[in-house]
Amino acid sequence: MVRAVVQRASAGRVRVDGAVVGELPVGRPGFVVLLGAGRGDGEEDARQLADKIIGLRVFPDDAGKMNLGLEEVGGGLLVVSQFTLFGDCRKGRRPSFIDALEPEAAAALCEVFVAHARRRVPVATGRFQAHMEVELVNDGPVTLLIDTKKTF
Repeated sequence: MVRAVVQRASAGRVRVDGAVVGELPVGRPGFVVLLGAGRGDGEEDARQLADKIIGLRVFPDDAGKMNLGLEEVGGGLLVVSQFTLFGDCRKGRRPSFIDALEPEAAAALCEVFVAHARRRVPVATGRFQAHMEVELVNDGPVTLLIDTKKTF
């Protein structure tokens, strides 16, 4: 399953070695998406998840109700790969990551997600397998957990 933590943000950026490698467009709303790929995931899972996230109606309309999607508000995505979303903490004190997809396959699925999303909205990314510092201003706060095997 592809898993994502989606945070509605008014600002977001990723740094690697002190340099900004990805950033939400300044002054535009968007989502910071922490994205993980698990064993058994496929390209269709990644595409469906991108469509689901872009279509989420969690931005305020003129009446202040969460009723607008990312495209309607002219927003973008900041996508950060995060295998730790598959950490299993049920036993012991050290998480097991056995359900996370191996790095090469996970990188490929993240690229499928990003390429598919870029057809609809601006997308910035972190750097796969790098130590990243993620900054964001969570707007709301609005934070959602989406899992393709539970959602589709």
